[in-house]
Amino acid sequence: MRVVIAGGHGQIARRLERLLTAGGHEPVGIVRRPEQAEDLRKDGADAVVLDLESATVGEVAEALRGADAAVFAAGAGPGSGVDRKDTVDRAAAVLLADAAERAGVRRFVIVSSMGADARHEGDEVFDVYLRAKGAADDNVRGRQALDWTVLRPGMLTNDAGNGLVRLEARTGRGPVPRDDVAAVLAELLDTPATAGLTLELVSGSIPVSVAVKDIAGN
Repeated sequence: MRVVIAGGHGQIARRLERLLTAGGHEPVGIVRRPEQAEDLRKDGADAVVLDLESATVGEVAEALRGADAAVFAAGAGPGSGVDRKDTVDRAAAVLLADAAERAGVRRFVIVSSMGADARHEGDEVFDVYLRAKGAADDNVRGRQALDWTVLRPGMLTNDAGNGLVRLEARTGRGPVPRDDVAAVLAELLDTPATAGLTLELVSGSIPVSVAVKDIAGN
């Protein structure tokens, strides 16, 4: 598969790119800065330099041309303010979905956040983030032209992954290593029957491949 990943220089994205490369796939990361492209090439991925906060639908669709799947793994980051929660966490996800439709790329996986909800209340930056992620999820889930899956991990850690997770419609809160999030994403891309599902992910006791197969089609 040729898989285009928005936010291609992010921590989860780079882990995913390395996994896809090892599995014989062709990952392509969309990155903001030219110097980030070299890091991706070292990981075995191709890179497209494109700023999703200013790019047009046509430009993003061109980057997606010929792809088998698109993954939205971009994020404004913990140090960003309210404005970028909207321009990156919501609007860039919508832009990628628009571009996927235009390019004819049906398979679409979005990395969301546990607790994402467009109706979430509160005025703190994290509250705005959860609303932005929830609005992006709602937008993607309303598209009949996409075979979408929404993945909502719990608290992300940099602990070494052990490949054991809990993946369900509702898991309850908990931590999960970025290694294991990337492994689940790779498995979701290989499992078309997970289309149409919104899934929560935390560490657990079930191997990633088994967890994805168990939830597929539910």
